[in-house]
Amino acid sequence: MKLLRSIRRAMRGDVTWRALALEAWRRSMRCALLRLERMELARRRDQGARLTAEFARLSDAALLDRFRSRRAPIFLPGFASAPRVTLARFPRETEKLIATARKIADEHRWPLLGFGDVQFGHQVDWLRCPVSGTGWPLAFHADLKIVRGDGSDIRVLWELNRLGHLLTLAQAWSIAQDERWSEECWRQIESWRAQNPIGYGPNWTCAMEVALRAVNLLAIFELLRRSSNMTAERLKMMLALFDEHGAHIRRNLEFSYLVTSNHYLSNIVGLLWLGVMLPELRAAREWRAFALRELRSEMDKQILDDGADDESSTGYHRFVLEMLLYTFMLCRANRIEIGERYWEKLRAMLAYVRAYLRPDGRAPLIGDTDGGRFLPFAEREADDHAYLLAVGAALFDASEFKLSNDVPPELLWTGGEEALDRFLALPTSAQLTSVAFPRAGVYIQRADDAYLLFNATSTGLHGRGSHAHNDALGIELSACGRPFLRDPGTFVYSADLHARHLFRSTAFHSTVEIDGEEQNRTCERAPFVIGDDARPRIIRWETGPDRDLVIAEHYGYHRLSSSVTHRRAVLFDKRSRFWLIEDALLGEGHHRAKFIFHFDSGLVVESLDAGLVEACDHRAGAALLVAALGSNGALTIEDRWTSRHYGERRASQAAVWSVDSALPLVVSWALVPVCAERERGTAQGLIARLRADRFSVLMSER
Repeated sequence: MKLLRSIRRAMRGDVTWRALALEAWRRSMRCALLRLERMELARRRDQGARLTAEFARLSDAALLDRFRSRRAPIFLPGFASAPRVTLARFPRETEKLIATARKIADEHRWPLLGFGDVQFGHQVDWLRCPVSGTGWPLAFHADLKIVRGDGSDIRVLWELNRLGHLLTLAQAWSIAQDERWSEECWRQIESWRAQNPIGYGPNWTCAMEVALRAVNLLAIFELLRRSSNMTAERLKMMLALFDEHGAHIRRNLEFSYLVTSNHYLSNIVGLLWLGVMLPELRAAREWRAFALRELRSEMDKQILDDGADDESSTGYHRFVLEMLLYTFMLCRANRIEIGERYWEKLRAMLAYVRAYLRPDGRAPLIGDTDGGRFLPFAEREADDHAYLLAVGAALFDASEFKLSNDVPPELLWTGGEEALDRFLALPTSAQLTSVAFPRAGVYIQRADDAYLLFNATSTGLHGRGSHAHNDALGIELSACGRPFLRDPGTFVYSADLHARHLFRSTAFHSTVEIDGEEQNRTCERAPFVIGDDARPRIIRWETGPDRDLVIAEHYGYHRLSSSVTHRRAVLFDKRSRFWLIEDALLGEGHHRAKFIFHFDSGLVVESLDAGLVEACDHRAGAALLVAALGSNGALTIEDRWTSRHYGERRASQAAVWSVDSALPLVVSWALVPVCAERERGTAQGLIARLRADRFSVLMSER
C-alpha cells in the first residue's frame, strides 16, 4: 500500500513517463551522493574557506584590509546611501529601527512572524522552536523528519535561523554606529556556527533555508565589514561560513524532473548572490555561471505569461517577486546581463501585484501564506505587498506602480537616494479598472472602492502544487474601504495538522461544498499534498463601463458516485454597485450542497431573516448584505477563523446555506455593500426588485 501511495503521489498532475524515469534515476543518484557527503563532511570540518590562489596567499591582515576597503562588487546601490538618507530625511523610521535594535541587543527580544515579540534569552538555542519549545537533534540533515506530528513547527524554527533580526541590528548599526550592536551581531553569528556544524541538524535540512540565511548573512557582512569589531578571525569565520553555505546548497539542490518551485529558485538565487559577492572563493565563478543559467530557465517555467507565480498563492508570489526584484538589482549594479525578456517578466509580476491589491492596499491571501521574505529590510505582515511596488516604480521609472508618496524602507536600502528622488518625481497611478489574468486564473472586478476577486486558479505547477487551497470559484469582496468576504489565510503548517487542513478546506472559502467532500482531495496527514481534481475552466469573461461578467466551472466533484459540475456566474453592476452570483450544480442524483460566504474578522454577522445576512463593521458604519434570491435552503451562521500572518488567527464567521436537492439545481444571491446608514433603504429596495425579477445570469447568457 505504501508503494502504491508513493507511485500515485509521483504521478500527480501532468507528469510524463520520461520525467518519471529521469526522476527515479535522480533519486537513486541522490542516495549515492548523500553517502559521499557524509564522508566529505567528516573530512571538511573546521577546514576553513577555500580561497582562490590570489587571496589564499594574503596574510590575515592583508585579507582583512581588502574586505574593509573594497568597492566592488556592489551589494545593492542603496547600501552606500541608505544609512545617511534614513537618518537625515526619515527621523520617524530611524527612531523605530533604533528602538527595535535596542530590544534585540539589550533585551534579546524580537518579533517572529505572527507570534509577536518573542523572548530568546542571552544565549539563543538555535535548535529549539521558540514557540512550541520542541528541540531538534544534531543528526545528519537528510535523516531528520520535518513533519513530526508532535506540535513542533519547523517553519518557525527556520524563520529564527534565517537571521533576519540580525539584518535589522546591522541596519541600525550602520545608522547609529553603536559598536555594542555590531558586537551583538558577531556574537550571535559565532553562537549560531558553534551550534550548527555544517550538514547536521534542522537548519541544514532544506537548501532553501540555507540560501536565504546566506543572503541575509551577506547583507549583514556588507554592513558590518567596516565595524571595529570585525577582526581577522571573524573575517575567516564568515568566509568559511559562506563557503559552507554555498557548497551545501550546490550539493543539495531542491531540483526535480517532475516539478520545481520557489525552493529550487531560492537555491539558485542564493548561489548567485554568493557567486557575485564573493569572487575570492574558489567555487564562486561556477556558482555564478550555474545560477544565472538556471535563473532564466526557472523564470520561464515558474512565472506565467501574465506575470503570476505558478504556485496559486499570492503569498508565494510576493516571496518570489521580492527575491527576483532584488536579484535583478544586484545584477544590474554589477553589470551582469540577464536579458530583456526576463526584465519584462519581472515587470509583469509587479503589474499582477498592482492589480490584485484591494482598495485598502492589502493583498488577498490566495493559497498558502507563510510570511516568507527575502532580505527583510522592514517587518511586514503577510498581506502587506505594496512596498514592492514602490521599489518597482523607481526601478522601471513606472508611475503605474506608485500608489502614494509614502517611501518604504526597502526603496532606500535597495535603490538608495537616487531611487528615492526618482520615485518622488513620479505621479501617482490612476484609478484601476477590472482586469483578467487568464493564465493565473484570477479575475478582478472593480469600480471606485468596490472590488471582487474571482478565483479560478488551478492547484499550480501543472497539477503538482503544494500551496494551493480548495478555493475554486471562490470570491473575495471589498467595499466601503474594508474587506467583507475574505480568504482565511494559512495560520500554521505542521504545528497543528487539523488547523492546517481546515484553513485550506473548501468549507473555509466562499464557494460551494458538495456532500461534505473537498474540491481537490487532501489528507490531514499530508499537509503539502493536494489533488488536481477541480481544474477550473473559464467559460466567459467580459468587462465594460456598466458591468463585468465572469462565468466558470470546475470538475472537483466529478469523482462522486453521481458526478457534479459546479458552474458559477458573477455579474457586477457598476452603476448600482452590487454583485449577482448564480450557482448551478449540474448533474444527476440527490446531493447536499453548502453555499458558503466566509466573512472577514471584526465583522458582526447577523441573520436578518432566512434569506438575508448582514455583515457589519459598526466602527466604520459599513455593511455587506448577502441576500438569497430564492428558496436557497437552511441558513446557519458558523464559526470560522481568519489569519493575516503566519501563526496568528482571529475569530470570524461564515454564512452557510445548506440545500438537500436533486440535480440540476440553480440558486442565486445578491451582494450589496452599504457604506452609510442612509443607503440601507436603497439597498433593501434593490434586493426586493432582484427577488421579484427572478433574473438568471446563466439563462440570459445562453
